[in-house]
Order: sequence, then C-alpha cells, then structure tokens
Amino acid sequence: MIPVMRPLLGEDEAEAAAEAVRSGWVAQGPRVAAFEERFAARVRANHGVAVSSCTTALHLAVHLLDIGPGDEVVVPSLSFIATANAVRYCGATPVFADIDPATGNLTADTVREVLTERTRAVMAVHQAGVPADIAALRALCDPLGLPVIEDAACAAGSTYRGAPVGAEATLAAWSFHPRKLLTTGEGGMLTTDNPEWATRARRLREHGMSVSAADRHSGGGVVIEQYLETAFNYRMTDIQAAVGLVQLSRLDAIVARRRELAARYHEAFADVPGLGMVRDPEYGTTNYQSFWIRLPDDARITRTELLADLAARGVSARRGIMASHLEPAYAGHPHGDLSATEAFTERTLILPLFHDLTAEDQATVVDAVKAALGLPVPAGSPL
Repeated sequence: MIPVMRPLLGEDEAEAAAEAVRSGWVAQGPRVAAFEERFAARVRANHGVAVSSCTTALHLAVHLLDIGPGDEVVVPSLSFIATANAVRYCGATPVFADIDPATGNLTADTVREVLTERTRAVMAVHQAGVPADIAALRALCDPLGLPVIEDAACAAGSTYRGAPVGAEATLAAWSFHPRKLLTTGEGGMLTTDNPEWATRARRLREHGMSVSAADRHSGGGVVIEQYLETAFNYRMTDIQAAVGLVQLSRLDAIVARRRELAARYHEAFADVPGLGMVRDPEYGTTNYQSFWIRLPDDARITRTELLADLAARGVSARRGIMASHLEPAYAGHPHGDLSATEAFTERTLILPLFHDLTAEDQATVVDAVKAALGLPVPAGSPL
C-alpha cells in the first residue's frame, strides 16, 4: 500500500533525542528555548513559545486576546476541527465563513458577510500550506479593531508576498504533528511580535507560574514561585525540541522535494479535463503539505467511491479537508453561505505526497486515479 504520507525522520533525529535523554534534562528546558529562538527567526517573528500542540497554541492565542462568552470569532468551516474548538475552549462562539475554492482559504469578502457587533477576531487558516491573503484580511479587520490570528498549522516553509508565512503575524499557531513537514511527534508553537503576549503565553503554558521550572532548577538558591492566574499545562519536552531542531535544519530540502513532487502531479494530470489541483496563489508559494485534487463536475464516480477504488489498487488517499459545520459537534452553529466549502469538502481528496515517494509509486498513483475516472493509462502500467 502506498501511504498518503510518511514523516522524514532519520538517525540525526534519533541521536538528538538520545542526547537529550542522556543529558538528564528531558522536560521543558534549554533545547526548547533554542528551538523557540530558531523557529521564530525562521518565520521572522520576534518571539516563539513552544507548546504541546497547535491546538493548545490556538487556545492560547484566543485566551491572550481575552475573548470569552458572548464573543464571536470568524473561522473557516473548511479546516480541521481544532480551529473551531480553540474558540469554544474560551467560551466564545466560532462563526463559520466560506472560502475561495481555488485556495481553500477565507477571503475578505467571505469574512465580511458574517461580521456582527459581537465579532472579536478572525482566525485565518493557511489551509494545507496554501497561504491565505493576510494583507486583504487585515485591510478589512484592522480598521474594525479585529485581530487576525493565523492558524499556520500546515504552513512551515510556505511564503506570502516574498516573506515566510507568519512574518509579522499578530499571533500565529504552528503544528509539528507527524503529518506536517516539520515534526516533533506532537508539539506546536505560538509566534508573535508582542513581548507582553509572549511572556504571558510562557506563563500560561506552565500553570501560571511566575518563574519557569527550568529557571527555578538552573538558577540556584531558593526560589518560591507564585501562580499568578489560572492556567494550563501545555509544555513541550526537550526531547521533542531536540528532534525539532534537526527537522528545522531540513525544512528547505523538504519543501524543495515536495514542490518537485507536486510539479510532477501537475504535469501528469494536465490532460484530465476539469480536474482541479492545489497550486500556488499569485501572492505566495505553498509548501504542499498536502496535495489535493478536486473531481471534475462530470466525474463518473463520487469522491468516496474514488477513495475506495484507489485503496483497492494499493493507493492510500484521504478525503479532502473536512467541513466542521457538517460535524455533529457543530450542528446548528452560526455561519454564512458555505456552498463553496461544501462543494470543496465533497469533491476533493488528498493524494500520497511525502519526501521519499518514488517516481514509480507516484506514477502508480496517477494511473490509479485515471483508471478510476475511466481514462486511459499507459501501456505496461501495473494497473
């Protein structure tokens, strides 16, 4: 079975993790601090706060803005459910807006349609690594005093207007889950240029302690910490950060390889009438965290039927990006017109794309899709 993804992990990551274990410092410590500094520099942010997941980073972002019951945050329905959940964790209401079907992202127009007097922020997702048009969203939101939180879970290595995604973000949240280009197993990061938010986020991730455990243990002497506010346990370990530092050094090579593989898909599927594919927007570049295709309107099979057909041919694929408003957890939640979202989630699927995908396996994926759609495949194909 050709998997839909496989993380790029090797001996360097294994040795870095082992070195952290041998050091005796395995909880949040010096490697976490180094990872925060280097990751923030990579995305051109002044501060990075490492946490246990992107979900916890998103929760902290909403919490830092003092958003709570009675408030609304505009989010895309077309996103992993954690995007909306982070708003709910704070007692606020996620309001779903539609997307641009070419990018899968919110636009200023779709956000404008669902703004109310209770809107306190907008959470824009760089979906599947495709950068959202943040400048256009800020042009709408800034005059209204609405901060734009960037859910950059999938976007490490993507660019926006010549800069890394996340550069100068008000607040941006990142994921290091194994399905992302840069992984620490589990883990996340919150980046910001606001020093007060960074300081408070570091405190919030560690039970609200006035002095971190790492500083307490390394400083010498007697330190009696205080707990300044009700907070959370959202810490990253030094073992994870050690792996993250190695992964960060590989990021350029990983992005280059994925873009090479995506270009092969674009060329191979160019002759399929009506087939949509993820591409760079005019204002940036995607890291191709996922390679999604959208079925032609006249396709002879449904997306679900295509997934089953591919599996029978030895190709693992996944449904396209979920629509949160269609899940039972968000039944009846407020939203605007979501026709583009519903068409996108119903007609898209994600194909195998990972660093070590061979040319032969990629050709098999292409042939399997074409065969399932009733199109001719090359003579000699294993299908």
